[in-house]
Amino acid sequence: MPKSTEPDIKSVSKNRKAHMRFSILEAYEAGIVLHGYEVKSLREGKVSLEEGLVRIDKGEAYLMNVHIPPYRHLSHVEYEPTRTRKLLLHRGQIDKIDEEIRTKGLALVPLELYFKDGRAKVTVGLAKGKKDQDRREEIKKRDVERDIRRAL
Repeated sequence: MPKSTEPDIKSVSKNRKAHMRFSILEAYEAGIVLHGYEVKSLREGKVSLEEGLVRIDKGEAYLMNVHIPPYRHLSHVEYEPTRTRKLLLHRGQIDKIDEEIRTKGLALVPLELYFKDGRAKVTVGLAKGKKDQDRREEIKKRDVERDIRRAL
């Protein structure tokens, strides 16, 4: 039987609040540097991306405030669930993102964490913060669309 060329993707966690708080302009896929016990914990699927953010410091991208709980069978390691983790992006991507953040005042937020062909990946989005008025308009629009679907 021939192998499929489709990548095997298993979603672990999505940041649902990111689309509520930000307008996502562009998305990037990045690898993430993890310890072995963090990977095992990810496979259990109890990750929180809600408060996460990405910082670019000295030409490298870091994922901060993402809560990966300790692996339940881990007993011998001192563990910090929200430690800073390095992201793996191409140099050109990091430079482009850094320039956008500095010139346009954008933010870089994690959108989704998943496994792709057995490797942990995170999708990060270049985002612009929404104002309260924009959020209200979006909620009204969504409510109107829902009412129309119900009527049909």
